[in-house]
Amino acid sequence: MRVTNNMLINNMVYNLNQNLKTLENLQYQKATGKKFRVPSDDPIGVSKSLKFSTDISKLEQYQRNAKDAMSWMTDTEAALGEIGTVLHRANELTVDAANGTKKSPEDLQKIKEEIDQLKEHLVQIANTTYAGRHIFSGYKTDKPLLNEDGTYYTDKDENGTEESIDFKDSEVFEYNVGVSERVKVNTAGVKVFGNADGGYKGDVKSGDKPYLIKVFDDLSEALDKGEVDKIQNALTNIQNSHEQVLGVRAEVGAKMNRLELTEKKLGVQINSVKELLSYNEDVDIAEITMHISTAENVYVSSLMIGAKVIQPTLVQFLG
Repeated sequence: MRVTNNMLINNMVYNLNQNLKTLENLQYQKATGKKFRVPSDDPIGVSKSLKFSTDISKLEQYQRNAKDAMSWMTDTEAALGEIGTVLHRANELTVDAANGTKKSPEDLQKIKEEIDQLKEHLVQIANTTYAGRHIFSGYKTDKPLLNEDGTYYTDKDENGTEESIDFKDSEVFEYNVGVSERVKVNTAGVKVFGNADGGYKGDVKSGDKPYLIKVFDDLSEALDKGEVDKIQNALTNIQNSHEQVLGVRAEVGAKMNRLELTEKKLGVQINSVKELLSYNEDVDIAEITMHISTAENVYVSSLMIGAKVIQPTLVQFLG
């Protein structure tokens, strides 16, 4: 086989282009800090990066869910704390009123007025919202828990006709905060305010009077009539209600502690996967600089050799 000058020149130009392409790729990697720009550069590396990116997106969504759940329960805990403050104040007033020998009817009326105000405040707390959603209404987050008169909320249709709503203690929704980890977020209103029978479980319907509100209504009536025995009974009921609220508050606190641990764990996992992603696709600047220097030397050497291959009298050897 005859090797012509055309063949030498074509091979030389091809090799020069390959060297130049290698140099260009290395310079791109240094400029962008990434090992590849299209899947064909490193199919396996790109596949790993896609998986790592997907994992990071999932973990970040879990983290957002955990933060939202924490904010929800922070508002719930604050509302329960406020209910506890109301009950503590009601307990003080009731203890004061229970000593009937030292209280005139006028004094009892003043206590009654404050008890009535505390009851109205309880109704407002029952309808507390987080991001526009009622925190004690179960799945019916667009509905308040209580009417203004303290009974469980009654909805109305377009014609103004009242429609009954069931509030259930089982209506507790969960947030997904991990691959197989879920946390219950909301607190059903019946667990805090109770039902007409004095219990804190089961379903309650529109128009039913919560046990906690009934306690305040009974106390207000007893104060109005000066019935010391019923005032003392109300004192026991208030204390029992306070214990129930403290129990629910403890449950919420335990969930918040768990969420804090979950948030920390998710943060560690996100950083870990980001490190793997960086290791997979980010270049080592010192290493890439060395490779560029080597590629530049190879290219310059190729040009020098090419200058010797292509002689000024090349036309004489074409054939």
